Amino acid sequence: MTALALIVAVSCLGYGAAARRLRRRGDRWPHRRDAAVGAGGAVLVTSLVAPWDAWPPLTGHMATHLGVGMIAPLLFVLGRPVTLALRALPVGPRRALLRCVRSRPAALLVWPPLAALVHGAGLWAVYRTPLMAAAHHRPWLESLVSVHLLASGALFTFAVLALDPLRHRAGVALRGGSLLAASAAHGVLAKSLYAAGPPGTSFAAGDLHLASYVMYYGGDLVGLALAVLLGRQWYAAGGRALARARRASSETHPSRTAAA
Repeated sequence: MTALALIVAVSCLGYGAAARRLRRRGDRWPHRRDAAVGAGGAVLVTSLVAPWDAWPPLTGHMATHLGVGMIAPLLFVLGRPVTLALRALPVGPRRALLRCVRSRPAALLVWPPLAALVHGAGLWAVYRTPLMAAAHHRPWLESLVSVHLLASGALFTFAVLALDPLRHRAGVALRGGSLLAASAAHGVLAKSLYAAGPPGTSFAAGDLHLASYVMYYGGDLVGLALAVLLGRQWYAAGGRALARARRASSETHPSRTAAA
């Protein structure tokens, strides 16, 4: 866990250095994106190294899950790291990254229904199979689970928001439907934990209930944030389409525009 936290810290520093390089050469890069990535790094490191032993065991684990798999990925995606890399890298690496981002495998991975399935299936595997019990006695497996939660959460968030360049950007309806389905599956999983803990574990009833609350309401808050951001994109896209239609109308009927 400490090694993963160190990698995250170094990555955030690299992001900041790339952003400063853009600004020094006169390019515009909003500081709010730096802040989002910095906050994501802080959330992730805190989730990994905080003294959760003082908490009930499953509740502490669930707080880690919420930070690693949901909050940190949202903040990282808001920083648009792929866009930053495409603007800051030299020509050769930039072209290679662009080919990767716009490749067919990448397009499949960020197809919202598949990204939602990967994210949700991973969570169900952790909490509804003996995987969690096995990871408790194997630190390497616990680290692997954390990496999967972070990667699948980032993939899902990336697919829903579609902020960085993509081969094909899915429509708002598909992205919104995938978000709704993923949120529903997450809520069902949280409710199931209220009744029964992960197989192979023996958590106290109070711990199970509190952990399920953290998972349910924490997941709802992150899902709501994603929905608001997606709605904002839809509203902005509608405004741009309306402006284009008005410009086209004025070019087609200049006399009407002048009379108005």
